[in-house]
Amino acid sequence: MWIETLKNFIFIALELTVLFIVISFLISLLQGYIPYEKIEKKLAGKNKVLAAFVAIVFAFITPFCSCSTIPVVVNMLKKKMPFGIVMIFLFASPVLDTTIITIMGVVLGWKVTIVYTVVTSIFSIVIGFVLEALGFEKYVKNVVMSGYEEGNKKFNMKLAFEETIALMKSVYPYLIIGAAIGAIIHGLVPTEWISTAFGDDHWWLIPIAAIVGIPLYIRLSSMIPISQILIMKGMALGPVMAMMISSAGASLPEVILLKSIFKRELVFTFVLSVVTMSTLSGFIFYLI
Repeated sequence: MWIETLKNFIFIALELTVLFIVISFLISLLQGYIPYEKIEKKLAGKNKVLAAFVAIVFAFITPFCSCSTIPVVVNMLKKKMPFGIVMIFLFASPVLDTTIITIMGVVLGWKVTIVYTVVTSIFSIVIGFVLEALGFEKYVKNVVMSGYEEGNKKFNMKLAFEETIALMKSVYPYLIIGAAIGAIIHGLVPTEWISTAFGDDHWWLIPIAAIVGIPLYIRLSSMIPISQILIMKGMALGPVMAMMISSAGASLPEVILLKSIFKRELVFTFVLSVVTMSTLSGFIFYLI
């Protein structure tokens, strides 16, 4: 049994490694052609619909984890960008990443990935604008940012390779951890037990999974291989996706960082919004 588990781990790890390296390298190579200055102008523009769409696109091309999103958010606030647009980016950036989304498409299927992308994008936009309409901007602290560098890098082959290595150092370990957990679940946890305990009939698991996902801090890169195995074993798609979105969207480290730039009321509302987005998204996956 352990030999089979080890074989599964090696297979999953190799598959994810190849995907990660190839996709990361290609995206890093293309980053030099992204017009960041034009994007910032669109984000600060008067056309709110266009700015919201640009915020989602910007979320795709910015850092992997929720914690690395915070410096970008602070910079956007410093530049007096519309509060709603900043919130859209804050909610979307951790859950929408080009590399991870592409790997998700290969591993979980493109139907699931497209629905995931559309649903998280729509909820991010709605929540961002609702918070702006309710006047939550008053709960933003005056933050002086330091240590954040801007600028366009013209990526060549060497820089793209260096960027890929840097991403592997920060993200790849979580991918391997996810592969290991997935292999253990595949080899040691009975399929019948998962399908019986966490199958389609247990809709109430969705809000529980959304709440549990936040303190777990299972990064999106780790959740993909784990989700693949859980779904193969018979776990319903709804709770799996709810946990994936909540764990990526509002990790405990991110919440702690947010306390330095947001007042308590906005931090609480942020966490509640992520749980709501995760739960509603889970029910959408439950129905498809």
